[in-house]
Amino acid sequence: MFDYLQEIISTLRQNKLRAIMTGFSVAWGIFMLILLLGSGKGLQNGMENNFSGTSKNALWIWSRRTQVAYDGLKAGRRIQFTDQDVEELKRKFGDDFDNISGRFFIRGEARITYKNEFGSFRTEGIMPEFNKIQIVNQEEGRYINQLDIDQHRKVTILSNPIKKALFKDETDVIGKYIKVNDVPFKVVGIFTDPEDKERKRIYLPLTTAQKVFNGVNKLGEVAIATSAITVAENKRIEEEVRTLLAQRHRVSPDDKQALGIWNTLEHFKQAQGVFTGIRIFVWIIGIMTIIAGIVGVSNIMIILVKERTKEIGIRKAIGATPFSVIRLVLSESVFITAFAGFFGLVAGMGLLSVVSMVLQQAGGGVERAFWNPSADLYVALWALLILVVAGLVAGYIPARKASSIRPIEALHDE
Repeated sequence: MFDYLQEIISTLRQNKLRAIMTGFSVAWGIFMLILLLGSGKGLQNGMENNFSGTSKNALWIWSRRTQVAYDGLKAGRRIQFTDQDVEELKRKFGDDFDNISGRFFIRGEARITYKNEFGSFRTEGIMPEFNKIQIVNQEEGRYINQLDIDQHRKVTILSNPIKKALFKDETDVIGKYIKVNDVPFKVVGIFTDPEDKERKRIYLPLTTAQKVFNGVNKLGEVAIATSAITVAENKRIEEEVRTLLAQRHRVSPDDKQALGIWNTLEHFKQAQGVFTGIRIFVWIIGIMTIIAGIVGVSNIMIILVKERTKEIGIRKAIGATPFSVIRLVLSESVFITAFAGFFGLVAGMGLLSVVSMVLQQAGGGVERAFWNPSADLYVALWALLILVVAGLVAGYIPARKASSIRPIEALHDE
């Protein structure tokens, strides 16, 4: 077996350029397939990661200015949501909702201080149900609860980046006090955002934020997690919610700009459709690349056998059987294809790993759009196997033809 392998290597050394050309076409085909599959997967992971912290069937509703005069009111009127809007939505469509939460925004960014440390961060008043819609990972302490809402408690939960910015190396921060626009609040929890671990945000109980920061009964946004499982159901609920809020705030039924609504399920399905198209495109390009590699192997093997007609004639003249000639050529073909294909596989996987590592270290949000680019090893091995089989076929056709030539004809042709 070792002698046989030595013979194959020796033969390939005598035809270095041809062997390198064959190997390169195979390695390039596998390398590009891995790269394309990994890139497609990275984009898909990025999309799914961007939706990971939000309920997939959520509706986000915010107020704008009216664009159409209606019911004696001029255009350009600012809509102001209230707590009663949430209660009416619950009463009217409660069976269609899993959760609903009002959301109050402190204007601009609140000034947050702790001892000598300070910064300006986005600060929101929320309800306990909000964590079922905009999901966070609770790292320390607890989330806002109903007692906080009922008793107007001055408590707060911070995202981990804010904890690091304010408390520096302090580890046990639960129970300590910070000031939000000079108003003391007790820290009861630390969280991270699964969509963006570096996102800086502070949550207060909704009722407390409204009372302390001059927003009693006012809401900046309404967030709803519906019970819908299809886009059509979610669109129906969206239109019913839009109609009710338009009626409550005397907005024209034709004024679609007065209320902003983001239908998460609709956009998630649209994104999935886009990435289905991307996957199909990637597979088409990948398969075409492999076919190009197969054609390259076939052409080069035909040339190799043609150039070795005299050698084959001599082998047959000294007693080589047609089977031994075929076996030799096929072995060379498989050796080149398998070795080069494995090299392309390792190179592709290695490059994807390096890209993933660089993106993770770079930060800045880039890694969220292109998250963990990786190729399915099972698919890659199947592609390699297909190329090896193609190499067998590509080598067999010219080898069979060469093995059938009589020695005297082979020597004469040469």
